[in-house]
Amino acid sequence: MLKTMKPSALPKSAFKHTHRPESNIATIDVGGQLFQTTKQTLTLAGPDSLLSKISDSAAAHLPPPFIDRDPELFSILLSLLRTGNLPSKAKSLDLQDLISESQFYGIETLIINSLSNPSHFDAFNLERSLTLPLNGRDSPAVVATTPSGSVHVAHGSKITSFDWSLRKKSTILTEFSAVDSMLAISTKLAAVGATDFSGLQIVDLENGSVRETLSWENVTRSGSTVQAIGSSQESLFVSFESGRRNSNSIMIYDSSTLSPVSEIGHYEIFGAEINSALPATKLKWVPGYNLLMASGSHSGPSGVSGNVKFWDVRSGNVVWEVQEKVDCFSDVTVSDELSAMFKIGVNSGEVFYADMRSLGVEQPWVCLGDKRRMVSGKKEGVGCKIESHGSQVFCSKGGDLELWSEVAVGSKKRSEGGLEARHFRKNVMGRMKDMGGSRITNLTFGGNKMFMTRNDQQYVEVWQNSARGY
Repeated sequence: MLKTMKPSALPKSAFKHTHRPESNIATIDVGGQLFQTTKQTLTLAGPDSLLSKISDSAAAHLPPPFIDRDPELFSILLSLLRTGNLPSKAKSLDLQDLISESQFYGIETLIINSLSNPSHFDAFNLERSLTLPLNGRDSPAVVATTPSGSVHVAHGSKITSFDWSLRKKSTILTEFSAVDSMLAISTKLAAVGATDFSGLQIVDLENGSVRETLSWENVTRSGSTVQAIGSSQESLFVSFESGRRNSNSIMIYDSSTLSPVSEIGHYEIFGAEINSALPATKLKWVPGYNLLMASGSHSGPSGVSGNVKFWDVRSGNVVWEVQEKVDCFSDVTVSDELSAMFKIGVNSGEVFYADMRSLGVEQPWVCLGDKRRMVSGKKEGVGCKIESHGSQVFCSKGGDLELWSEVAVGSKKRSEGGLEARHFRKNVMGRMKDMGGSRITNLTFGGNKMFMTRNDQQYVEVWQNSARGY
C-alpha cells in the first residue's frame, strides 16, 4: 500500500518560487512580420534611436512591440546593425527609401558610415559613376567636401550643396561676384572668401545667410581679401591680403568659437620686392608633423617664382622653406601618410617629390618623370592639379589623371641624405571610356568618393568604386 506524503512533510525549498531568467532574445513585430535579434544588436543603434529604446520590452516575455513600417526595409537595416555594412540585396532597393527609413529609426549615421566609409576607397578601381548638375551657366570654381561625402560647389556667385547621398540638392546666392576659396565646416556651414571681396564669411548653406564675417586688421586699414583657407581639428587657417596688395598674413581662429587665436606670417611688401612676401594661396594641415603647409607663387617678367613654407603654428616659426625659381610649382600638395611633399613643375609638367623626413634641405625635389623635359621652353604644367589622398597622389594633365603610388623594391639603396631611396610608380586610372575630356580644374575627396570638375562644364563628376556604388 502506497503511503501518500502530506504537503507539510515536503521540504520548504520545494515551494520556493524560481524566477525565469530574462531572455537576451528580442522579438519585434514590423508590419506583421516577426524579427528576432539580441538586445546587444538593438543597442548598437545608439541611445537615442527607437530600436535602443524598445530593446528591453522586445526582450521581455510579453507580446512583441509592434512597429507599423515596411518589413523588407527593416530587414536591411537590421542586417546593417548586425554587420556594420549594408547587405548586397540593398542595391535592389531605392537608396532614398533606405535613408528615410533609417531616419525614422534614428540610425541614419550608420547608413552614412556604411556608404561613405573612407576605408572603402580603392584608388585603383575608381570609375566615373554619375554627374551632379549645377544651375546656371557658370562653371565650378571651387569644390569643398565633408568627411561624410556631402559636397558644396561654388559656381559664379552661387553655392550648390549635395547631401552625403548626393540625392538632395540646394542652391544659395552669395554676396560675392565669384567665390575663389571655400572650406566645408559642416554639411550646413562653409567658410567662403574671394580675392576681390573683403573678409571671410561663414555662410549658412540652408538659407544663404551670413552667420559671421572674419577680417584681418592690416596696417593700412584697407579691406582684407581671402587668398586661401585651411583647417585642422582645432583651428581654422585663413590667408589674407590687404586691399592695396602690399601686406599679407595668415590668421588662426578657434574652429569652435571662430575667435582669433594668433597671427603668423605677417609680411609687409616694400618697393618691387614682391617675391620676398608672396601671400599663401594654398593651406594644408599636416597632422603627423603638427605643421601648416603654406604655398604661393607669382608670375613675373623672369618667369614663375614662389615658395613653400611649413609653419609651427604654436611658435609662429617657419621650420622649413623651399624657394622655387627654376621650375616653380603649378600646384603643390603634401601627404601625411607618405611623409612627402609633391609638386607639378610649371615648366616641365613633371611630378616631383620631396621627403618630409629631410626637413631643412634647401633643394629637396626629386623628379619622378622625364628629366629631359625640365629644360623645355613651353610651360607644360600650367593649370595642372595635384592632390594626395591616403597613400596615393593624383595628378591632372590636361583632361587626364595620373595616379602615383610608392612601391617597395628589393634593394635598400641610400639617398644622398642617408635615407633609404624611395620609388614611386605612375598607374593608369579607371576605364578608358571614363578618361579624357576638357582640362581638369578641381580635384577633391570626401567619404569614399573623388570629385572632379572640368573647364567650361556645368557639373561635377563623381568617381567611386563600382562595387560600392548605388
